[in-house]
Amino acid sequence: MTPRTRAGDGPAARRALLALAVGLSALLFGAPLAMVLGRALAMGWGVYVEKIADPFTLHAIWLTVTTSLIVVPINIGFGLAAAWAITRHQFPGKRLLTTLIELPVSVSPIVAGVAYLFLYGSLGVLGPFLQDQGWRIMFTVPAIWLASLFVTSPYVARELITLMRSQGADEEEAAVSLGAGGWTTFLRVTLPKIRWALFYGAVLCNARVMGEFGAVSVVSGKIRGKTETLPLHIEVLFNDYNATGAFVAASILALLALVTLALKTLAEWRLERASG
Repeated sequence: MTPRTRAGDGPAARRALLALAVGLSALLFGAPLAMVLGRALAMGWGVYVEKIADPFTLHAIWLTVTTSLIVVPINIGFGLAAAWAITRHQFPGKRLLTTLIELPVSVSPIVAGVAYLFLYGSLGVLGPFLQDQGWRIMFTVPAIWLASLFVTSPYVARELITLMRSQGADEEEAAVSLGAGGWTTFLRVTLPKIRWALFYGAVLCNARVMGEFGAVSVVSGKIRGKTETLPLHIEVLFNDYNATGAFVAASILALLALVTLALKTLAEWRLERASG
């Protein structure tokens, strides 16, 4: 009996699919990246360094990195707590919590920014109360942190929930039955098993924080030199017809993305090794 072959198993079909995948990847991903780096360096290293040294560009880089340093650790803590609660405990509203964690993924970032604006803005629900207390959130750096927290909150939790559900709680229950405390069980049993998924989620979260535009553009006010992150700064440079400056700033963001991609690949490799 002649063995059946699946669609695409033939040599010609494999070569065609491979050529299609490589061609589309080069067209959709490689060409824009090469264009950004090429245009950024078109005027030479001297101009490239000069554009990076621009005070507004340096401030945008500093604010983007600072936002990441604040948002990612908070989301790691939230992801750990949410994953632990959902996968290790039964409680009313568990399904609702799981759905709420997915909400930022299904909502447009612009909608999230507008929601924060109507909640904390001067004419929003809580705006007048906050102003009476002398607090202002919208169009400040904390507004950028809040919007970034909302948009990126699912990334760590989703990775951990999926992994911890598949692993089960047998080893943790065994550790507790032998007298281990809660922190000891977490640090010596749970954390070693989830560390690469945690790292993977943190890398994804960091990438989204650095590249977030929609929600941040609404709540930041785009105040130059104060509330302008790197993606917002690139848009301002383009609108000012400063194409070289925009491409230089975009190249910084692209290089950060490549570093993130390398870290993501490392985490995926270690996760595959850990899962056998």
